Amino acid sequence: MSQQPSSKDPAARAAELREAIEYHNHRYYVLDDPAISDADYDALLRELQAIEAEHPELVTPDSPTQRVGSAPLESFGEAPHEQPMLSLDNAFDEDELAEFDRRVREGLGRDAVDYVAEPKLDGLSVNLRYEHGRLVRAGTRGDGRVGEDISANIRTIRSVPLRLLTREPPALVEVRGEVVIRRRDFQRLNAEREQRGERPFANPRNAAAGSLRQLDPRITARRPLTLFTFGVGACSAPLGETHTQVLRHLGEWGFPVNERVEAVRGLEGCLDYHRRLLADRDRLDYEVDGAVFKVDDLAAREELGFTARAPRWAIAHKLPAREATTVVERILPSVGRTGVITPVAALEPVAVGGVTVSRATLHNLDEVHRKDVREGDTVMVRRAGDVIPEVVSVVTEKRPAGAEAWQMPSVCPVCGSEVVRLDDEAAHRCMGGLYCPAQRMGAILHFVSRRAMDIDGLGEKLVQQLVDSERVRTVVDLYHLTRSDLLGLERMGEKSAGNLLAAIEHSKRTTLPRLIYALGISQVGEVTAQALAEHFGDLDPLMAADEAALTEVPDVGPVVAQSVARFFAQPHNREVIDGLRAAGVSWEPLAGRAGSGPLSGRTFVLTGTLEGYTRDKAKARIEALGGRVTSSVSKKTDYVVAGADPGSKRDKAERLGVEILDEAAFRRLIDGGAG
Repeated sequence: MSQQPSSKDPAARAAELREAIEYHNHRYYVLDDPAISDADYDALLRELQAIEAEHPELVTPDSPTQRVGSAPLESFGEAPHEQPMLSLDNAFDEDELAEFDRRVREGLGRDAVDYVAEPKLDGLSVNLRYEHGRLVRAGTRGDGRVGEDISANIRTIRSVPLRLLTREPPALVEVRGEVVIRRRDFQRLNAEREQRGERPFANPRNAAAGSLRQLDPRITARRPLTLFTFGVGACSAPLGETHTQVLRHLGEWGFPVNERVEAVRGLEGCLDYHRRLLADRDRLDYEVDGAVFKVDDLAAREELGFTARAPRWAIAHKLPAREATTVVERILPSVGRTGVITPVAALEPVAVGGVTVSRATLHNLDEVHRKDVREGDTVMVRRAGDVIPEVVSVVTEKRPAGAEAWQMPSVCPVCGSEVVRLDDEAAHRCMGGLYCPAQRMGAILHFVSRRAMDIDGLGEKLVQQLVDSERVRTVVDLYHLTRSDLLGLERMGEKSAGNLLAAIEHSKRTTLPRLIYALGISQVGEVTAQALAEHFGDLDPLMAADEAALTEVPDVGPVVAQSVARFFAQPHNREVIDGLRAAGVSWEPLAGRAGSGPLSGRTFVLTGTLEGYTRDKAKARIEALGGRVTSSVSKKTDYVVAGADPGSKRDKAERLGVEILDEAAFRRLIDGGAG
């Protein structure tokens, strides 16, 4: 559609803009196929807003400018439904679904029936009343006959057409649908709430329902709500002979219809659809709690009729529940491979999502306290996909007397080392990284990695065998492995064993920065390890340093200093380091060399791609001349070496006034010393 003004008449131009904006809303929010950029869309909306501000008489109820939310309401009014919004009967297993199909076939005198299958979305059902193509009222289901009037909130949802996209709309039609929040939008919404210090929503359904029932529509307008339509209520004109034809009309009018809706034949078609939906459940971008099957033939529906509360021609075949209530028997601190300690709720076993759950994560101590989970509490547990089940909320009215708030232990439950929470982290950590059995795999794999001790041939599968067989309990044991130890492992021959033993022997002669990095101290990467090595010159002065002394190292702040000091304060870690020395691991101290050389005292940052040097070679050359290489640009940086595609580091250097060297200038500097 054209974006250029085609009429100077304000009324005509406003009408053109409304039509164009609704067209692009439909492309973006319904078809997921935008035709213009966000900037172009904003320009159309701003132009319409300007016209309506100058000519208030041109504002119409279905104008896109009315979506942004009006003044808060004092209360919700009533929204009666022309045709009742009845509930659906449920089938919880295949036998109950087969019984429904039998009743339908017998009621119609047919051998097989055509159904329309659709996912049962887990949101809030709404009824949208259109008169002569314009949205006049929106209501919740309520008691089935009268709901709450949420018209002002529904108008803020951009996937809801304010005017039907047809030249010949019916005089009256009630459109039924489900308002949901997609999973990706839900995650973003909760992240934004947490950044603002607000409590996150428990699940997408609660978020959608709460958003639609805000008395202030401006709040609703900020929530990422989506509508999927699934049928019609009262309609002044027939829309076809089948439900499939009705849904086709809704799509043509501008409504989103779920992409998983399809026609199926008989009971086997329904069962097949249900199985496929269950298999795909965790890949869907919205929550579903079942499959709905409706007789497709509208005349057949009239013949089957209704019970007092539900149609006889439709049923919801439920999926296994994702949420259930159970009791927290204990809260246990679980130590992970990196030393992070996660509180885990040990539960009375309960079926959730078709799986028996006896444990659920509580993430960290802040979450335990925010949700106020205590031993003995009755809790709501949720399971989604392959994610570890989590505790969603506490049923506080069922809390036993005397239940106390849970606290993180001060020592590791596995190895007895100190448990520390660094100042910038939510997690608590066991500081016995070199010794703790829970961290054994992670510690060994890091120790042998290429940038650490560089022991070629020790991959994850082999390390797992060494750990499982208890041939290796700490990294010291690597240096005591024998040929017979290795030959007893799967897929290990004479040659492979010999090569591995040679690589282990070769690793004994290392450098101080590599050794410090290999220890796996939290917060200490390669750059920090290099800085610590250069500052202290040897391992013993580093191990003896307190936090105050550590903060004197360039680029080492209080958090890193705390982590390093606590690591070396653990007796278990010191025992492992003594064991490495006794096994023959050695390094050349840097005392007397640190700070020497023509580039002494100068700090470099490398960014972009250099033609004549890899990043590692450039770094090694700078350090050989006494310079230091750091990863981030600051006022303390002396040079930024910028190759091709340097990115934001060059920009920051320009803002701070740091000298920028291209590759030619860098080569002249290092070839000529300090210059």
